[in-house]
Amino acid sequence: MWAQWQDAHPAGGFDAVIGNPPWDRIKLQEVEWFATRAPDLARAPTTAARRNAIEELRDQGDPLAEDFDAAKARADGLGKLVRASGHYPLLGSGDVNLYSLFVERALRLVKTDGLVGLLTPSGIYADKTAARFFQSVSTRGRVAGLYDFENRRLGTDLPPFFPDVDSRFKFCALIVGGTARQFAETACAFFLHSTKTIADSDRCFPLTPDDFARVNPNTGTAPVFRTRRDADITRAVYAGHPVLVDRSDGTEQKTWPVKYHTMFHMTNDSHLFRTAAQLDEEGFYPVQGNRWQRGKELYLPLYQGRMIWHFDHRANSVRLNPESEKVPYLSEEVSEVQHMDPKFLPLTQYWVPKSSIETVLPPENGYTFGFRLISNPTNERTIAGAIVPWAGFGNSTGLLVYDASLVGNGNSQVEDSSISGSEVVSCLVANLNTLCLDFIARQKIQGTNVNWYIVEQLPVIAPDAYDRWFGQTTARALVRDHVLKLTYTAHDLAPFARDLGYDGPPFIWDEEERRHLRARLDACYFHLYGISRADAAYILSTFKIVREKDEAAFNTYRTQNLILAYMNALNAGDTETVVDL
Repeated sequence: MWAQWQDAHPAGGFDAVIGNPPWDRIKLQEVEWFATRAPDLARAPTTAARRNAIEELRDQGDPLAEDFDAAKARADGLGKLVRASGHYPLLGSGDVNLYSLFVERALRLVKTDGLVGLLTPSGIYADKTAARFFQSVSTRGRVAGLYDFENRRLGTDLPPFFPDVDSRFKFCALIVGGTARQFAETACAFFLHSTKTIADSDRCFPLTPDDFARVNPNTGTAPVFRTRRDADITRAVYAGHPVLVDRSDGTEQKTWPVKYHTMFHMTNDSHLFRTAAQLDEEGFYPVQGNRWQRGKELYLPLYQGRMIWHFDHRANSVRLNPESEKVPYLSEEVSEVQHMDPKFLPLTQYWVPKSSIETVLPPENGYTFGFRLISNPTNERTIAGAIVPWAGFGNSTGLLVYDASLVGNGNSQVEDSSISGSEVVSCLVANLNTLCLDFIARQKIQGTNVNWYIVEQLPVIAPDAYDRWFGQTTARALVRDHVLKLTYTAHDLAPFARDLGYDGPPFIWDEEERRHLRARLDACYFHLYGISRADAAYILSTFKIVREKDEAAFNTYRTQNLILAYMNALNAGDTETVVDL
């Protein structure tokens, strides 16, 4: 008997399946549902406030609540049906979007040597929820073409491709072959605003199955290269350097002995938070280190990602904004004068109990490496991290915590137990704050979230590479010295300085000196990554906001000039001379 199309292994099928499936999540979206039915409810400042308003409608017997509950039940039922059907093993889990179901169904309907061509949101190749699917086709040579578009048509007077969709929304034309159809290369182009650009050989370039596997080994998702040169530089870096965490073979191989953590969820854990006014009313009193104490009880400051910048845990304070209910707190940049005071600590919104912090970050650590989890590929910089003191951290901060148990047992590339946790986090904070790594990170991050699955797939400098000599100094010693000077600017990071063997006072904040220290570090990492001076100049030219700020302040792109000059100095074995620019 001939197999049917719905069988697990159907015979026959279509030569081609093409279309533009619906782009809509199955899960009911409360804001969108109420937007036209009850706009005030849809504009509620928080999720909790909106759900309280919905509950009030139910209590009042309002028909709108009945309609909402019925719509939600239908959506929930459809989601359960999709997950239970077994027809969508790769794209039918999590917060399912209808387009993904069409993609998986199309590949079941097409002949083994046929082609599927669909217009879908760019999440089909970039989102973690689609990673299993995309990896199954990208690393096996089944993707013929991937053409990524922004809905807006920059540089033209033409309206968006889809007028009813946000102009910034990204979508793609995905062309995939059946199970027996393979392609040696995938034609790729990203951030397109016209179909004519596909003919531009600089904007449209090939990626091989090995490229997908190497650049994103854990997920197989596609990086986003604006130009062929971007792709060539990135592929060369990945060919020579390991990722932070490699899960490609089903195990977890770490380059550095650290574990990733987040600490407090700003909504779910809010019952633990206290404001200064609340602590005062409860009988607590302020003590050194921006802490509150009541007998043996201790509350520590809750840091948020926006308070951190490169090598700076005091970049911003968080201030009350009484003029807005939707944005009750604002970031306030810490001034240079405040930075120069080693006793100054930034204002925080909340404090959290010491006992709740100890479960994630043992107090004996005294410090760790924290980085922002909210960014944007169009920002001045994408990755921003600093050594941070022992404190509480909201879920907008990712923490890389040194774990001595991973040293010397094959779970990381650090085999020497004499390497301290302070040295490990020094190398990581220096590496992840470099412009060359930021250049690569921007090609991975398409939204505003610096997700851990992206960070762990970034290429890092391996521990033994720090043994490289520049004149009479190793890269390890240079990084250690510069990170110490950039980081230890306040008394609360004394534990970090002591672990590095420095017993002196904090270094006084000096903007000009910091500019040179960071430039020399950037130059060092360009050398460690094996990036030529010409490619370094190109990479630096892509940081347009950095250049614009420099030109406004110095009438020249000083960051680029300093880094390139220090690349020459290091190449000559000079690690001490301050270049004169």
